Amino acid sequence: MTISVNQLAEARCALETPLYADVGGDVAVSFEFVPPKSEKMDEQLWDAVRTLEPLGPEFVSVTYGAGGTTRERTHATVARIQRETSLAAAAHLTCVEATREEIDQVAEEYWAAGVRHIVALRGDPPQQGARFSSHPGGYENAADLVAGLRRLHPFEISVAAYPESHPDSPSTAADLDNLKRKLDAGATRAITQFFFEPETFFRYRDAVAAAGISAQIVPGIMPVSNFASVKRMSAMCGTAVPPWMARLFEGLDDHPPARQLVAATVAAELSRRLYAGGVKHLHFYTLNRAELAFAICHLLGVRAKPAAAAAAA
Repeated sequence: MTISVNQLAEARCALETPLYADVGGDVAVSFEFVPPKSEKMDEQLWDAVRTLEPLGPEFVSVTYGAGGTTRERTHATVARIQRETSLAAAAHLTCVEATREEIDQVAEEYWAAGVRHIVALRGDPPQQGARFSSHPGGYENAADLVAGLRRLHPFEISVAAYPESHPDSPSTAADLDNLKRKLDAGATRAITQFFFEPETFFRYRDAVAAAGISAQIVPGIMPVSNFASVKRMSAMCGTAVPPWMARLFEGLDDHPPARQLVAATVAAELSRRLYAGGVKHLHFYTLNRAELAFAICHLLGVRAKPAAAAAAA
């Protein structure tokens, strides 16, 4: 059997790469939560918040439903995190189904509540599959929203980036142009849509640099707690699901503990390779389930910060 130079290089890298426990832990992390829809989900959310708080994340963000459907719940969750924990809370805000004045009022309420970080997004229409159209008198797109927020207060602003291009983008070049407009409007960083192979991010990072964009691009990591659900989400947002992932999760539907172990291993390996490629900030989409994110962070050497641990006690 002939072994190629690339295979030898890959094998050497795998053998020489330190085990998880030896990773330095100098990676920053952040987490995304979703606003709860019921009392049980509220308990799950706050259990996740308290579990992850001691890790001292850079920030935690709370999503905003399509068409602004979770506006009140998002605001209540963000305000409570800001008020009752040591965490820096970031609120998602979109352009959908609201005038500029209405969106500005929401942003003003966040500022008054001590929230200084906004994740500014165009947003999805309330009807799944519908095309986005700006609300009469509303912000036209995410770049317009970023500029509007900048006029209000000196918010820290994160925006979205798409390693495999946004489904509505006519081309990769157009997608990168849109990212540049958002950052030029005053955004601080971009957080990517989830992806499953490190090369996807590295190719995108190279393309971003070639486009003259120097802002921080933070990879978004989605631990696969439910493979069928992730496949559906991936199809909606244009994320490729590699065949090897389907093989890994095959036969695990009736074995939740084993599925969790596999999910943690897959996401931790992705995170480790990103770290080896120079990534020093990882953003985890938790879906309000703390165990996977906590385990992955532990493997990467992220441990409880003394101050955060004391505040959570």
